[in-house]
Amino acid sequence: GLKLKMTHEREGQSLRRRAGGYAHAKQFKRLRQVVRRQRTILGVLLREVQRKMTTLAQSVQDQLKPWLERAERIRSQRPHDKNKLYALHAPEVECIGKGKARKPYEFGVKVSLAVAHKSGLIVGARSFPGNPFDGHTLSAQLEQTSTLMQDLGVKPKVAVVDLGYRGVDADITPVELIHRGKYKSLNAQQRRWLKRRQAIEPTIGHTKHDHRMDKCWLKGSEGDALHAVLCAAGFNIRWLLRALRRQLQAGGLKHVYLALTAVWAALLTAAMAGFNSAMNFNPELSRQPVLHQT
Repeated sequence: GLKLKMTHEREGQSLRRRAGGYAHAKQFKRLRQVVRRQRTILGVLLREVQRKMTTLAQSVQDQLKPWLERAERIRSQRPHDKNKLYALHAPEVECIGKGKARKPYEFGVKVSLAVAHKSGLIVGARSFPGNPFDGHTLSAQLEQTSTLMQDLGVKPKVAVVDLGYRGVDADITPVELIHRGKYKSLNAQQRRWLKRRQAIEPTIGHTKHDHRMDKCWLKGSEGDALHAVLCAAGFNIRWLLRALRRQLQAGGLKHVYLALTAVWAALLTAAMAGFNSAMNFNPELSRQPVLHQT
């Protein structure tokens, strides 16, 4: 409901296009000039909105204040500042340095996965806001894994990790920690376990790209935590379906599959019958059998 003197809409679109071109061409001096102009325009608009928003209702002002605070935070932050704001709609997003040449940085929230050694099932998925060091996440991840498997009466005894988790043996006692730095002191079985460590890498890739963990549509830190668990559950469900299909192809569980299908059809018939009675449908119209037994 505010009428601004100038919106700078057309100039903003031009500056955005120029900034992208200069960044791609590595012409950083011209890029800094464009960013400086963008920061100037944003400051002009913020001051004008703050002057004119006093005429609005209090409820509208309360809705505007968080967005004005985030915009001012973006305008005033500098490259070497800590706790920078990377996403206007998601203040909890952090910059995670991966240390890889193809993609040195990612923006989001760090997620830890725990995978069973033999089967490859995901037995733990937990988000860690604040971008903590990898080694400091292991104890919390093992705690979640123990909680999820408590109905089975199983607890993790050995953790096979990469070198990012060195030096945290005291934090995860009595769980034994195995990584490449201890290779000379490992026995033959532990060295075989260590060769299976990289099996988690394709699991991470499939969870990110096939099960939508690479982009979270849920709000806030709680949404990030729920999203990680749901993506891991989707991975496990597809794993179980593939295992069931392999067994069916071998003929081992064909009778179990047919029994489950019959039970599902019977439950569906009962549910439809209850729905018809609740809606006062004519029973004469539903006398045809739904499930034919041979």
